[in-house]
Amino acid sequence: MRYRELGKTGYMVSEIGLGAEWLERHNTEEVKAVIDVCEKEGINILDCWMSEPNVRSNIGLALKGRRDRWIIQGHIGSIWEDGQYVRSRDLVKVKPAFEDLLARLQTDYIDLGMIHFIDHEDEFDRVVNGEFMDYVRQLKKEGKIRHIGMSTHNPQTAKMAACHGEIEMILFSINPAFDMLPPVDELDTYFTGQYDEELGGIAPEREELYKICEQNHVGITVMKGYAGGRLFHAETSPFGIALTPVQCIHYALTRPAVAAIMAGFDNPQHVYEAVAYETATREEKDYASVLATAPKHAFSTGQCTYCGHCAPCPAGIDIAMVNKLYDLACMQEEIPGTVREHYRQLRADAADCIKCRGCEDRCPFHVPITERMEKTRDLFA
Repeated sequence: MRYRELGKTGYMVSEIGLGAEWLERHNTEEVKAVIDVCEKEGINILDCWMSEPNVRSNIGLALKGRRDRWIIQGHIGSIWEDGQYVRSRDLVKVKPAFEDLLARLQTDYIDLGMIHFIDHEDEFDRVVNGEFMDYVRQLKKEGKIRHIGMSTHNPQTAKMAACHGEIEMILFSINPAFDMLPPVDELDTYFTGQYDEELGGIAPEREELYKICEQNHVGITVMKGYAGGRLFHAETSPFGIALTPVQCIHYALTRPAVAAIMAGFDNPQHVYEAVAYETATREEKDYASVLATAPKHAFSTGQCTYCGHCAPCPAGIDIAMVNKLYDLACMQEEIPGTVREHYRQLRADAADCIKCRGCEDRCPFHVPITERMEKTRDLFA
C-alpha cells in the first residue's frame, strides 16, 4: 500500500480508503471481516458519515483495541431521526448525534471532523459564518476533532471551502463521469442514466477546483469513485463502455490534490479487488484509452488528464507531473513559490525534452506535449 500526505493535516493516508456506507447492511461479524482485511492490506483511513446506530456500533466494535491505527473521517451534521438519516444544522440535534458517534465508535476523538454535505453556496456562507462553525471550532479546541474537513459534491462550494483557510481537506465526489458535469445543486443529477450528448472533457469548474486545492495544500479524499457501480457495466455507464475498479481508482488518484479514494466494500473480496490497484500494471490502470475510444461522451481532444499514458520518456521526464505543474503555474500572474520549488526538484524537467514525440504518439487525447514542454521551459526559465 502506498501512502499520501493529506493536505496540511500532516496525516499520511493509504491511497485506498474505506468508505463505510455499504457496511450499513451487514452484521457485526461481517463488518469486522471487512475492516480486518482492510487493515491487513494497509488501509488506514475510513469515512463514517452514516447516522444509523447499528453501523456505528459495529464499526466501533471492529476497531476496538486498534483505534490508533485508523484515521477516521466523522461527520458533524448527520443525525438519526424517526428511524432515518437526516442532514441537520440544528445544534440541539447535531451535538448529541456527534456525541453518539464518539460513543458508538468507542473513541474520544475524530481525526477529521467533517462539516457534513454542503452543496449550496448560500448554505456554505450560513454554516461557516454562524453557530455551526463555532461548534466545530469548539470541538477542535476540546480535542474531540483534530482537523476540520467538509464534504460536498458541488465544485463551487468545494472551492469556497478550499479558499476558506480553516477547512484543511474536503471529501469530494470524483469519477470520470461526474467530472464532465457542470456544478449542480442536486446530487441526483449526477446519477442520471444519460448525460447531454454535447458534454465532453473535464468541466472547467472541476479542473480549477483540483488545482486550487493543490495550490492551497487542501487535501481531497474521494467519494463516489465508482459512481455507485454504474461505471462497471456498459449498460449503465454513460460512456457506453465499462471501467474496472482499478481504472476508476487510478482516475481519481491522478487528480491534483487527491490523497485517497474512499471505496465502498460489501465483503472482503471487494477489498481485494480495490487493493489490486497497488500491484496493477500500467495497462490494467489505463482508463485513458478506454475513455478516448468510448462510443459516447469521450474526453476532449487536447486535454491533459495527467494519466501518465505518455510514459516512458527517454529523457526521464515525468511528463504528467510537468503538465500538472505547468497548469498550476498558469493559474496566477506569478508562479507560486511552492510550485516553482516542486518543479526545481524534478530530476528531469521540460528543458530536457528531446522532442522525440513518442509521448504524443502514446497520448490517447492527442495533447501537443512537445509544445507544452516548450511553454513550460520558458515559463519556469
